[in-house]
Amino acid sequence: MDNWIALVKANMKDRKVTQGELAERLGMSQGGVGHWLNKRRLPSQADMNRVLVALGLGYLEVVQQVREKTDEAPTLATQYNPYFRYPIIDWQSLCETREERPAYGALRYELTDYHARGDAFWLPVTGDAMTAPSGLSIAAGMMILVDPAIAAEPGRLVVAQWADRPHATFRQLLEESGQRYLVPLNPTYPKQLFSVDCRILGVVVQATVKF
Repeated sequence: MDNWIALVKANMKDRKVTQGELAERLGMSQGGVGHWLNKRRLPSQADMNRVLVALGLGYLEVVQQVREKTDEAPTLATQYNPYFRYPIIDWQSLCETREERPAYGALRYELTDYHARGDAFWLPVTGDAMTAPSGLSIAAGMMILVDPAIAAEPGRLVVAQWADRPHATFRQLLEESGQRYLVPLNPTYPKQLFSVDCRILGVVVQATVKF
């Protein structure tokens, strides 16, 4: 519930949508919307998704979490566990889809509790350039969640693309002596100078593995 409220409020602010305007889009009173956003009343899952659609976030969906049944009575906080879904994009089409919003209906999705600031997307990790012998390591077959609206600061894992190359790359952005580099976690791969010809497509905010 808290994730959903934070997502709705952030997008209302970004899109300059007032509670009154949102209520009008939903065909309800401004007070009713206010009750939801201030947690005085709990919206249904259908209503939560209606609000996302009204804010132009129809490519996201709130779903309920299925968990093992216990003898304890669930509270309102545990009855609703909002999850959000983002499209899975392959590396070959990544650069084209970042130029123009992809047709989400034709894509596969992956769920997460992370509410993105931008048009986030999942990428499957390929190769072993980000597989480290120790410490942080992201192996081939894992999925990374990329948020284009997060600031790319040194130390962050990023997806970047050079202007003269058709494909993007997944590396860690580091700074040495005032110069930035794209550095693989695998020490057998060379680091690359981050130049004006390179653009950041997004910052990696999550990595998952499926069995």
